[in-house]
Amino acid sequence: MEKAIEARLEKIAQKFKEIEESLGKPEVIADHKKFQALAKEHKELQPIYETYMEYKKVKQGIEEALEIIESSDDEDLVELAKEEKKELEDKLEKLEEELKKLLIPKDPNDEKNVILEIRAGAGGEEAALFAQDLFRMYTRYAERRGWKVEILSLHETGLGGIKEVVAMISGKGAYSRLKYESGVHRVQRVPVTESSGRIHTSTATVAILPEAEEVEVKIDEKDLRIDTFRSSGAGGQHVNTTDSAVRITHIPTGIVVTCSNERSQIQNRIKAMKILRARLKEYYERQQKEKLDSARRSQVGSGDRSEKIRTYNFPEGRVTDHRIKLTLYNLSEFLDGELDEMIDALAAAEQAEKIQALSADTP
Repeated sequence: MEKAIEARLEKIAQKFKEIEESLGKPEVIADHKKFQALAKEHKELQPIYETYMEYKKVKQGIEEALEIIESSDDEDLVELAKEEKKELEDKLEKLEEELKKLLIPKDPNDEKNVILEIRAGAGGEEAALFAQDLFRMYTRYAERRGWKVEILSLHETGLGGIKEVVAMISGKGAYSRLKYESGVHRVQRVPVTESSGRIHTSTATVAILPEAEEVEVKIDEKDLRIDTFRSSGAGGQHVNTTDSAVRITHIPTGIVVTCSNERSQIQNRIKAMKILRARLKEYYERQQKEKLDSARRSQVGSGDRSEKIRTYNFPEGRVTDHRIKLTLYNLSEFLDGELDEMIDALAAAEQAEKIQALSADTP
């Protein structure tokens, strides 16, 4: 193991012991808030501490076996020591990988619900039909995992495509699985509107935002401009005759959210505020990253929505993720929500990058 990582583990071990000692002090036990904070930190550090102690024990065992190999004249004992050394070295390698994984900071958004946004890109009506396919794909994936999908905003086209859809996907670990989907998705196929059988390329943009709680994003009512208007369906037909649709503009950032799916203005406003909070959370976090500038952006992590991340090729029945150069020849099943193989590969690639970056990031 790299010296920098081992030094970091020693500091964590020392801190764990100090916290454990503090938790037994009467003055800490009496301070409920402080005790809870220390107990939480103790629980978070415990897996690293215990794995590191096991690592040190195994390392010591290797040194003892090596000493026997180098100094003993007993051939049987030397042979046993060699076998033990080999077993311990294999165990040490596994413990080292486990420690590196444990040192990777957890994404605080991983357990959150998701705001999914899909917008038709280049390609006219075919792009809108592709956006519809993508929305069905994520809906089917959510169903497979027992998650709930709630449409917050939907703008359809006359042929059944989607110009834009915003939906809430609620369920354990939704963000941890879907965060790799942000970016430009490209489709290559013969559109239903194409009579000559020519293959077209169209795009749709996907954004995955973690749901933001009210306590996370403070919104001042004075910063909002709220307009109401009449909802209309595809082709311009009025859904109802009341001004139930809501458009909220966040004046400081210029972010605009429109919600018109519900017949109630109150319900549309509640949904619009959910979308606005998620977009503001992303906006402020992006600004923070840009200010720090030193934060390493993962090639695999939650992608930039302008980055082309995946191609769906219908003539060849394949789907290719360009970030990890992975191609799967199960396009029909993939579009039916069988995404786990791709998502698992993306998660593994991100973890490998973070492990590789550990040494560089360790002071």
